[in-house]
Amino acid sequence: MTSIRVTETPLVTYVLRRADDALVLGHRLSEWCGKAPVMEEEMALANMGLDLIGQARALYTYAGEAEAQGHDEDAFAYRRDERAYRNLLLVEQPNGDFALTMVRQLLYAAYADPYWRAMMGSSDPTLAAIAAKAEKEMAYHLRHSAEWVVRLGDGTEESRRRTGRALAQLWPFTGELFHTDEIEREMIMSGVAVDPATLRDTWCRTLIEVLDRATLKIPEDGWMQSGGRGGRHSEHLGHLLAELQYLQRTIPGATW
Repeated sequence: MTSIRVTETPLVTYVLRRADDALVLGHRLSEWCGKAPVMEEEMALANMGLDLIGQARALYTYAGEAEAQGHDEDAFAYRRDERAYRNLLLVEQPNGDFALTMVRQLLYAAYADPYWRAMMGSSDPTLAAIAAKAEKEMAYHLRHSAEWVVRLGDGTEESRRRTGRALAQLWPFTGELFHTDEIEREMIMSGVAVDPATLRDTWCRTLIEVLDRATLKIPEDGWMQSGGRGGRHSEHLGHLLAELQYLQRTIPGATW
């Protein structure tokens, strides 16, 4: 199956970036199915993954309407090459152990919760409607991951070591959460988008509160990884897409 070529207007690109975040992180969480430490967490991870896939579907559908080139949600999810994805590098990082998955979820949800809450005031009515649902979901993701990070950080010596290691490993990917480029600035000026700089203080306060309870500290800022928004990804995304897109690439047009 040939890959699609997307006509990336500022609105289409902006929407695809958020859709790709949700799709890729949702797929990462789905990889825990059958592997979670307890049955209750098996269900929680699956439900959080479904929340994100639902957000991705709504956003991809809107991107298709905005692009008006006949591309639906399946085309965006399954028929783009790796360089056409615009997701954050943070969300494509492998699950690692349970501590790393929970820290990754916390770092993302602590941003996504206030982001979607602010997006409820977007001048774009479709994005505002998507935000109204997504904010409720991300509030739960934040609460759930925070509880686990506290439990692990303030737990045994081993769980604390692993949680601290996960935080240090993932921290260099957090700078991209607040990166803006010309596309983002155009959307901000038009009232469609939220300026991520206005969310940084809230994000930091949330993390400080959670990590203090977890007897951990925010790592010092240093060099930050970037590139995901422009289609420059780590080696991990290619492996993820090979699995995610396998069926559609093997049997084009397959349906349930």
